[in-house]
This record gives sequence, C-alpha cells and structure tokens, in this order.
Amino acid sequence: MAQDLHPAAIEHLPIFITPPGQTDYLFVGVVVFLILMILIVGNLYFQLHAVPERMAHRTSKVQMEIVAVLALISLFTHNHLFWIAGLLLAFVHIPDFSTPLYSIAQSLGKLSGRTVETTDDPALVRDQPPKPVEAHPKAEEPAKSETQGEGV
Repeated sequence: MAQDLHPAAIEHLPIFITPPGQTDYLFVGVVVFLILMILIVGNLYFQLHAVPERMAHRTSKVQMEIVAVLALISLFTHNHLFWIAGLLLAFVHIPDFSTPLYSIAQSLGKLSGRTVETTDDPALVRDQPPKPVEAHPKAEEPAKSETQGEGV
C-alpha cells in the first residue's frame, strides 16, 4: 500500500480519505443525512404552518376559510404577517351576528304584514317552512281502462 501513496503524503492517513476509485462512505453518509434532514425540517415547517388552520376547524366555516386563505398567502409570499393574523383570528371566537339579524328581519316582516308571496326578502324566505300540499277532495282519478291493461 505504501507504493500507492503519493510521496508527499504522510504514512497514516485519516479514515475519511479514500484511495482512488473507492467509494467515499463519508460523502454518501452526509448526503443521506442531508436529504433526511431537509425532509424532516420541511415536514415540520409545513406542520407548523398549518397550526392556525387546524385551530380554526373548531370555529365557523367562514372564519376557517379566512384563516386558510391567510395561511396560503403567507406560505406563497413568505410574509409572516399573514400567518400571525391567521393565528390570531383562529384564537378569537367571532360571534354569529347573521342569525339574530335574520330573526329580527323576519319578525319585523311579520309585524309589518309582509309575506313571502308579496316580497322577495331573503330574511322571510330563509326560515319559511315548506307549504303543505293540500289534497283536493274532488280530484279526478285516472281512467281505470288505461292503467288496468298494462302489466307491472
């Protein structure tokens, strides 16, 4: 082996120096370690990035969608202000204002004498129960000669 060494090389080379044409195990180990660390850190980054969205799943649908859009904007623009705004919005419980307002509008519509038939007001149409179908006592029955001739 002394013949393969360069004349200027020392006798005891470190283990990470390989002879020409041999596999460099240190290089292979560092490449595998680097690829694994990139995947692990990237996964942790995306998990951390999705925290506001997971928290917003307990809130209303509109609030969850706003938080999701803020998270996507921050992901694509690398502007962390959007992520912080989404996180704060996920923490805050926004009360439901629309249901009481629709109820007030519906009550005022009933007090004023407006009905669904006379107006296209969405507050009156929203919570209106479906109309029952009335059976007419003098409804004509289908002719028996037409239906009896067919086999079912």
